[in-house]
Amino acid sequence: MEMEKRINLELRNRKPAEVKELVLDNCRSDDGKVLGLSAEFENLEFLSMINVNLVSLDKIPKLPKLRKLELSDNRVSGGLEALAEKTPNLTHLNLSGNKIKDLSTLEPLKKLAMLSSVDLFNCEVTMLLDYRDSVLELLPQITYLDGFDADDQEALDSSGLEDELDDEEDGESGDEEDEDEDEDLDEEELDVEDEDEDDDGVVEAEDDDEDEDDEGADSDELDEEDDAEGTTQGEKRKREDEDDEDDDDDEDDE
Repeated sequence: MEMEKRINLELRNRKPAEVKELVLDNCRSDDGKVLGLSAEFENLEFLSMINVNLVSLDKIPKLPKLRKLELSDNRVSGGLEALAEKTPNLTHLNLSGNKIKDLSTLEPLKKLAMLSSVDLFNCEVTMLLDYRDSVLELLPQITYLDGFDADDQEALDSSGLEDELDDEEDGESGDEEDEDEDEDLDEEELDVEDEDEDDDGVVEAEDDDEDEDDEGADSDELDEEDDAEGTTQGEKRKREDEDDEDDDDDEDDE
């Protein structure tokens, strides 16, 4: 894939200024130069262009916040002045597997005051007599050369910057997840409120049913009382009729 197309793909609908890390490994640079990368990537901190057939760094844009640059397995043989001019805050530079042959090629790196780590593994310059001492003397600001300091102590964490960037991205993802959780909680609260309203409606309906049952029971009691009164009055009339018949019988006897 061509470098320009790869850059557009890596943007992922973001603006260049929003990108802090850009990996272009194994893409193709037809003329051996940096293509498609512009000064709009002003907040870029990590750039990896491993095995992209780079020959020259002349076209690299000004990247004031760039801290780590991976250029291993290319064909760069010089022109490091561009880095001193365009990436003033560079701290880690990996040039392993390039065409660096002599110490003079490295001299422009003296201008990078923040530079602390340089990797030249598999470059011809490493075959020079007293190579390590000479490079550490030429670039006194660096702490690590090819992953080791002046006392041959290995760098504790050569990927510290990448870890920081990952932590930042995880933090942003975590914020988004927190927002999603808050939204879920709000929805749950609304659901609970709806359930409470439904429960209130059920209780009210049950109360209405109980009231109706009470009214029906009262009506039944009244009907029973009326029936009882009717029965009593009927019995009274019957007794009166019987008394009248008895009186008539007495009169006939006389």
